[in-house]
Amino acid sequence: MLEHLRRLLAGEEGQGMAEYGLILALVAVVVIGALITLGQGINSKFNDVINGLKGQAPPSN
Repeated sequence: MLEHLRRLLAGEEGQGMAEYGLILALVAVVVIGALITLGQGINSKFNDVINGLKGQAPPSN
């Protein structure tokens, strides 16, 4: 029983899950940053499409 407890405390199985969690968090931060950076441009294009569907000319760039 004592040996089982020692192996449980010294085990490194949880370490792999923590690494996956850190990678997932990093990917989430990168995706959020990209969406914030590109968000205004995408919003502008959607507004141009909406205005085009309403029959209004989009602003010329």
